[in-house]
This record gives sequence, structure tokens and C-alpha cells, in this order.
Amino acid sequence: MIKEFEKRLLSSLVLIPIAIFFTIQGSIFFIFFLSILFLATAYEWLKMSKKNNLLKLLGIFFLLFSFYAAFEIREYKNFKYFLFIVIVCIFTDIGGYIFGKIFKGPKLTKISPNKTYAGVFGSFLLSLIAGLIYLNYFGKKELTDSDHFVIFSFILFISLISQIGDLVISYFKRKAKLKDTGKILPGHGGLLDRIDGLIFVFPTIYILVLTFDLFL
Repeated sequence: MIKEFEKRLLSSLVLIPIAIFFTIQGSIFFIFFLSILFLATAYEWLKMSKKNNLLKLLGIFFLLFSFYAAFEIREYKNFKYFLFIVIVCIFTDIGGYIFGKIFKGPKLTKISPNKTYAGVFGSFLLSLIAGLIYLNYFGKKELTDSDHFVIFSFILFISLISQIGDLVISYFKRKAKLKDTGKILPGHGGLLDRIDGLIFVFPTIYILVLTFDLFL
């Protein structure tokens, strides 16, 4: 566990500053960054879906929409709003991994044998803590009780969608008899393994923003 965690930590320490840099820069830099991510995840998806042409096509369209949604969220609001979503998803993964490894316990589903109820709890807990800390520095300074309720609910909702996304990709990996979608990231596997939650969160939040003008 320690060695795997060290690999995950090292790759995260490299990737997160890069992601933050391109997100803050915005414009053509952000488009370039998203394009690289799209090409890498699309390649992994095509490799994973093998001979199922319909699945390949649907997956590519979904990835296109997901990265388009990511771009629109960044442009519609600002980089702070975008990074807030990313941070909640990152700590959803971290919480699930740490709590799942330490406390173990009953398995959540056969789709992903490593997922446990303890991991789900850890995902919600750490994402909530990280999201609230982030908003304490970069969010609104004057909040009402109803604002606090909305923020709590929004963070937990993002974490839930992120975990669902993780399970969906795990399902397709299991069907393809793969442990990881690739080997590009030490400790994580493929890029799709790392951002599986985000690619489901971005389109969900984008639809909510369009429908309800949701913001923090």
C-alpha cells in the first residue's frame, strides 16, 4: 500500500500543478490542455472498447461533450469555480483510496472489487472537508444558513457523481478484462483511470449551470 501510495502521490504532485497552471491561464492554453487530455482518454477508451464500434462511437461523443463542458464551465464562471470542482473530485478519490485501504470492510459492488463502504464514506468526508477549506479562501465571504446548506449539498453531489463515474469506467474495464485503462500514470494506471469521475461530473454540472444558473 505504501509504495502504491507513494507513486500516486508523486504523479499527483507533478500533474496537479500542471493542471492548475493551464486552468488559470485559460484561453488557448486551456484549450491545448483539454485537447491533450481528450486525445489521451479517447485513445484509452478505443483500446478498452475493442471491437464494439457502437460503444467506441458513443464513448468518443461522450468524451467530446465532457471536455466541451469542462471548457464552458471554466469560461462561464472562472478558474476558481472550475478548480473547486476538480479539488472535490480529487479528494473524493483520495478519501476512497485511503479509507478503503485502512478500514477495508464490506465490498460495495462486484463491478469494482476494491470499492468498499468505508471508501465511500471516506470519499464523502474528505471531499467535503477539502471543498469547504477551498471555499473558505476563495468563495463568498458572507454566507447565510441556506448558502451553507446548498454548498454542503453541492459538494456531496459532486462527490456522488464522481464515484458513479468511477464505477461506470470500472464496469467497462471489467468487461474488457483490464485492471487499468493504461500505464501512463504511475500508481494510477491510465489517464482515464485518474479522471473517470471528472468526465462524468463536468457534463452534469454544465447541464445544471445551463438549467438553473447554478453557482457558488
